[in-house]
Amino acid sequence: MKIEFNETCRTPHSQDDSIESIDGLRNHFHVTHLQGQPKINLSRGINVIRSKGKGPGSGRVAAIILRTSSHKVGSATTPWQDVYDLDRGHLRYFGDNKSRSKRAHEASGNKALLEAYETHVRESNRDNAVPLVFYRSEESGKVIFSGFGIIERVELVTQVNTAGLSFSNYAFDCVVFNLQDENEQFNWSWINDRRNPKLDLQSTIEHAPSSWTSWVRAKKSIESIRRNVARIQALPGHVQRPEPGSKLEKTLKDIYGFYQNRKDRFELLALKVVEHLVTKSNGHFIPGWITSKGSDGGADFYGRIDVGRDFSLTKIIVLGQAKCEKLDTPTGGNHIARTVARLQRGWIGAYVTTSYFSLQVQREIIEDSYPIMMVNGLEVATVVEQMKFDRGITSVTELLEEIDEEHDSMVANRRPEEILTI
Repeated sequence: MKIEFNETCRTPHSQDDSIESIDGLRNHFHVTHLQGQPKINLSRGINVIRSKGKGPGSGRVAAIILRTSSHKVGSATTPWQDVYDLDRGHLRYFGDNKSRSKRAHEASGNKALLEAYETHVRESNRDNAVPLVFYRSEESGKVIFSGFGIIERVELVTQVNTAGLSFSNYAFDCVVFNLQDENEQFNWSWINDRRNPKLDLQSTIEHAPSSWTSWVRAKKSIESIRRNVARIQALPGHVQRPEPGSKLEKTLKDIYGFYQNRKDRFELLALKVVEHLVTKSNGHFIPGWITSKGSDGGADFYGRIDVGRDFSLTKIIVLGQAKCEKLDTPTGGNHIARTVARLQRGWIGAYVTTSYFSLQVQREIIEDSYPIMMVNGLEVATVVEQMKFDRGITSVTELLEEIDEEHDSMVANRRPEEILTI
């Protein structure tokens, strides 16, 4: 039984796997059905699927299914925010420890994922690697298939719950494998073969995706099989803005409302948004300063990106422009042109707006290969939500007030090159 990438399936309370579809959506219990094996229940975030019965495959971990629930983010059951960057083949998943009552590695889901990670880094014997299968849920009773892969890196982190209490947990950085040869379809028969106790491990590879067999048998590198979607570079305005009525739309409106009558103070948030984006993509960002009024010369803030280390270290100056603009009006091309004009050789620009970029402006930037990060309103709202959870703050306004307290101390009248010496 095959399932499409990004396909939405029903998960009825009855768990009746005899029903093929419900309200036009396929029944996930029917898709994953295997006679004699327990039903695939995705009620938890981390679901360990083992083979049951007698045979050479008895007790084998067939797969670990990870499910994130965006509609529960910030709740007592999900006091964190997972990151699903599927087009770039990256997924950051937080484990299942939620309190101080136990250590991070003692939580059952974390323990299972740590054991799976050991099979992923053991290059000499990838045959024993346990596949991870990813799902996300945006509303109760439905799941969206989001690919499969392995754990690339594990990090012990400190998180804060909704009560403001800190606790230790694990963050698992996962690689999402591509399904190019399968035309974006995942054959669930592969997992069912792994669930079948009568089959030995070598007999379960027949229905595996080619990217998995390439990684296991040909020892291909992760980057050669990572999911990477080539999208049209110029995006229409509605794609750069939150969906109407969504939580992110409310967040963006709160941001605009907070800075509407003091737009110059939006600069510090813009700097922190750029820092967050660079850091979360595994870059090393050094925040610099906010330029003083009347002496900005076309720049609102400066930062630095470091590439390499020790003798091979290269420092790149980031010139930032921040615009708190009406949410439904595209940002002005003249502002971007001013930013471009200020860039010197080896610098990059970062243009952060609460609005969006018109198609014409995007095409000009793309065609002329300007080194500018374009950060639209949707991205700003998304980062602010992530910053809230990182800091254990539930209110957008509270977060912005906390950031604004730093503003005056960040203002400086300095030459851009001075950031190279920090």
